[in-house]
Amino acid sequence: MDTLAVRARGITKCFDEVVALDGIDLDVARGQIHGLVGPNGAGKTTLLGLLLGLAVADGGRLEVLGTPVGRALAAPEGVAGFVDGPGLYPSLTARQNLAALAALRGADARTAGIDDVLHQVGLTDVADDKARGFSLGMRQRLGLAAALLTRPRLLVLDEPVNGLDPAGSRHVHGVLNRLAADGTSVVLSSHRMDDLEALCSEVTIIATGRVVFSGPLGKLAAENRDLDYRLLTSDPRAARRLADATDGVRVVESAGVWRGSEPLVVRAQVPAVDALVAALVRADVAVRELAPVVSPLEAAFLALTEPQETDR
Repeated sequence: MDTLAVRARGITKCFDEVVALDGIDLDVARGQIHGLVGPNGAGKTTLLGLLLGLAVADGGRLEVLGTPVGRALAAPEGVAGFVDGPGLYPSLTARQNLAALAALRGADARTAGIDDVLHQVGLTDVADDKARGFSLGMRQRLGLAAALLTRPRLLVLDEPVNGLDPAGSRHVHGVLNRLAADGTSVVLSSHRMDDLEALCSEVTIIATGRVVFSGPLGKLAAENRDLDYRLLTSDPRAARRLADATDGVRVVESAGVWRGSEPLVVRAQVPAVDALVAALVRADVAVRELAPVVSPLEAAFLALTEPQETDR
């Protein structure tokens, strides 16, 4: 139990006649980055709100950082983050926003670590610029800085890399990975599968308020699910012949010219792909690229959550 930052069992939450969460179970280990995935209206934001103390569950049991969450609307001790975007004062600078938040918590702005968190999220150069001129990605990073002011042991983030360019995303990834390495748990939701796959050791997929998968990312690829793979080799004709001869592999189509060559698209489960690669090696056919056309997480998301519902 002391290894869990979040333990939820049978969590339910309704808004009038709408069932937002229907018997949710969730375990998040300490020091883990855990992804929350689901279509719009699946209940992700509601669950994040419960973790942040912005709402209370109608039923079930929720423990955060080893403490049962009660019926009061208050952030559990050691938890910080944001849902639906960070709340900022547009007329204040980045530094003034953080100073105001520190003051609300009774901290002295001079010793609250404002410069440190601005540096962590890469906003030092714009610390004295007003937030109203910030891009979406910069506002997200300022929201992350605000959460880091409290030195949380559990960080809850809704679309933290929304609006960020590749360099900004990589910077935020580095911040979150360092926090996790130091023992901070992170729960984040995102519609960007590449970010989740790069960051998360485990994911929970929610559809219509229920958990349809929870576990390591590697388990998604191994669970009886065919994926399409782009296969680029030194000898496309031989590769096609070997693919046709490998049990469990089906050639879907030629993918046209890709990086100066002609790859195949094959459909198979992981063991069959391994067998095809072994056959290519035995035939002295060089494998220059082998990658899913759609990632295992995205394929699982589509398979497990359709049909999608509207926002709640």
